[in-house]
Amino acid sequence: MAQSNLAAATPPAPGAAKAPRQAATALKLAAGKIGAFLFTVFVSSVIVFFSRWLVPGDPINFLLRGRSPNPEAIAEVTAIYGLDRPPLEQYWNWITGVVQGDFGRSLQYRQDVTEVILGRLPVTLGLVVMAGVMIAILGLAAGIAASLLRGTFADRAIVASMSGLAAIPSFVGAIVLIAIFAVQLGLFPSFGSGNGFADMLYHLVLPSLALALSFIAVVGRVTRSAMVEQFAREHVEVARSRGITPVAVVIRHVLRNATGPILTVSGLLVAGLLVSSAIVEQAFGLAGLGSLLVSSVDRLDFPVVQAIVLIVVTAFVAINTLVDLLGPVIDPRLKAGEGAR
Repeated sequence: MAQSNLAAATPPAPGAAKAPRQAATALKLAAGKIGAFLFTVFVSSVIVFFSRWLVPGDPINFLLRGRSPNPEAIAEVTAIYGLDRPPLEQYWNWITGVVQGDFGRSLQYRQDVTEVILGRLPVTLGLVVMAGVMIAILGLAAGIAASLLRGTFADRAIVASMSGLAAIPSFVGAIVLIAIFAVQLGLFPSFGSGNGFADMLYHLVLPSLALALSFIAVVGRVTRSAMVEQFAREHVEVARSRGITPVAVVIRHVLRNATGPILTVSGLLVAGLLVSSAIVEQAFGLAGLGSLLVSSVDRLDFPVVQAIVLIVVTAFVAINTLVDLLGPVIDPRLKAGEGAR
């Protein structure tokens, strides 16, 4: 009887008491991040929509090209596109349509903006994804190699090469790659996106590399810096003293703890990839969202411009929010708010 009373009076383990509190904190943090994401997208939508009033030029003149701009024609066009309504009403109609996947009608293509974008999206997605794979593989490989060879001639050579790549603009890299691999060697095409999935991937090799070059250098330098910092930590020395193999030390104790800065900079690079893709698409003659954005700005096709800019902003904010949410999962120290020791 005494033993049962003693067992009943035994307090729960400290870890069991902390678990619900940590789960509640994690849910609160996730809710805050998602709320910040939604608020940022809302503010961005307001800025994107109302910025068209700051742009010189009138879309009515573009719509009436080749015709006499008499008052009746102007009134008809403004009524069709809802340009005669108050700005707040225009915004409400636009944002409610966007939530349902309707971005309006393109002024230059005279069809739904969603259809126009979906026709160009595969090329841009393929370009950005392939460039992202190159950045992840080559950037991480260069950074890991430089950190393992730190202080040597090879380390200095890798760092110098990455510094040089970081200074090369995308259009310059595109010109050099076309001159060498397309014109001189004839290994890859220099124009168009091909026909079919396999042919599209083949045509996107050079554009993806041109887009990825400077970002490979950024990821490589961040990876090297983060890993060199971890090599000097006490927990790495303890792991070595316990006889853990060098490969396990690098993977479990160095690279894993260095993923925080790498993930953070990777999320920030997304916006650069999406923006730079417009330059690369122009250089290689690709029919993607970037070239569509350039032509739409030139022709004052505001519905297309607003849709593409809002999609890019939403993708950028969403990926950075995802990185913030994944950070504590990958590195538990971030959840506890503690630094490495």
